[in-house]
Parts: sequence; C-alpha cells; structure tokens
Amino acid sequence: MIRTLAFFALTLSATSVYAAQDVASAVVGSVKAIDRAGKVVVVDTKDGAEHTFHFTDKVAVHVGDDTRDASKDTLHGIDKGTVVAVHYTAKGGRETAHEIDRVGDKGLHVVKGTVKDVDHGARTISIDTGKGTVETLRMTGDATEDAARATGKGTEKAAKVTAYYTVDAGKKTAHFVEQAF
Repeated sequence: MIRTLAFFALTLSATSVYAAQDVASAVVGSVKAIDRAGKVVVVDTKDGAEHTFHFTDKVAVHVGDDTRDASKDTLHGIDKGTVVAVHYTAKGGRETAHEIDRVGDKGLHVVKGTVKDVDHGARTISIDTGKGTVETLRMTGDATEDAARATGKGTEKAAKVTAYYTVDAGKKTAHFVEQAF
C-alpha cells in the first residue's frame, strides 16, 4: 500500500514538473488587436485559433524596411491586420512572445516548396520552389528548430514547407520554417 502511494506521489510530482516547463512554438497569423500599454498582442492564425501573446520591451521585432522609431514603439511596424510570425513560449497557460516578424509587403519574404536538403550543423535549408530554382537559406536558431519539426526525421527531403526570411547584404536568412499542408 505504501509503495503504491509512493508511486502515485512520484508520478504526480513528475507530471507537475513537466507541466511547468516552457513549451516553445511558433505560429503565423493576422494581428487582431494590440494593447501596447498592457504589452499584449492578439493573433488569429490561419487554422482559426486565437492566441493572446504577452511581450516585453526585449521582444525581437523584424519589420523589414519600416521606418518607425523602435525606441519609441516596441512593436514598430506591427499594426492591426498585419500578418506576423510569432515565436513564443507557453508556460502555465500564458503565451509569451520572444520574436514577432512582419510577413509580406514590408516584412519577411516568403518561399514555398519542397525541401531538397537540411544541414542542421551549418544551419541551412535548400528549398525547391517548383519553378526551376532552389533557394538556399541560412537559418536562425529558432528556424533550425522549426525546420526540424516541419520536416521530421527521415522525411527531410520530401517535406513541403514555407520559409519566412530576410535579405541582408544579399544573404537570405530564414527566421521561421513551417510545414505546408
């Protein structure tokens, strides 16, 4: 009886520790609302889910060539209706954004296609666009993790993906990679 109770107590404590850990993820969607004073942004994803993200002044924001002053507005270049990619952690039901990237017109570029190669050591991904070109992108640390989730082990060269990237001095860097359906 005591062994059974000890086993259940150990199982419960292990489950509680696991539930308290941060879970990292990323989504793409449209900004539904922003509360700059409360440091909250609400994003509707393409699958219909609504996420409420909390952020700090240290959130990384990539908006392409938007000229607003980042020192005056943490979410410079991000407004209601803006399409964004958000990297976040979830802990205890609270989602905290660590990176918010504007997608499209004045933000991250998009390439869709089939993965030809992923080099996790070199942090690169090559994507066949289906239009006779192969795009090779460097990946940020978060994008490397995204690519691993999107391609899965053993199916890397057949995965359909969408990569969101910046161009700096002619070099393309993926900030987010997701599996295309």
